[in-house]
Amino acid sequence: MRTRWADQAPAGHVLPEYPRPQMVRAGWQNLNGKWDFAIRPLGDPAPAAYDSKILVPFPVESLMSGVQRTVTPEEAAWYSCSFQATKAALGGRLLLHFGAVDWDATVFVNGQEVGRHQGGFDPFTLDITDALSNSPKQKLVVKVTDPTDHSFQPNGKQTLEPGGIVYTAVTGIWQTV
Repeated sequence: MRTRWADQAPAGHVLPEYPRPQMVRAGWQNLNGKWDFAIRPLGDPAPAAYDSKILVPFPVESLMSGVQRTVTPEEAAWYSCSFQATKAALGGRLLLHFGAVDWDATVFVNGQEVGRHQGGFDPFTLDITDALSNSPKQKLVVKVTDPTDHSFQPNGKQTLEPGGIVYTAVTGIWQTV
């Protein structure tokens, strides 16, 4: 659904600020922005090549994401980006925090699965320190599936067939990373 404010929204713009100012951390890095993106059949491995871009943190179906496509229960949305981090520079542990991903997220760092989370409305944090390579450039991949109203998970008023008082589904990373 396009509102009268859609044309006023700056394309490709995400806020770089820490999402919870009362809890700012030293060394925090915002991963919002353009990520590589692909939608593949459920059960397929991670794509060797990604065929489009998505603006994180906006749901796949939204205009602001740049994709604006429904992800069916028979498909998986794949996200990929790179970020800078080294074990030596850390001196501690590195936590990867997702504000929210709808619905089932499996997270990989440098090809190693580091965690999985189910739930579309709550944040989750993963310790990714042990998956970091010795190179400063790290690769993050997130696989997201979302059966929406074809399964048991809470979905509010989301449906794959919007109309009346039910809304378009929300799939993928939709809060700050």
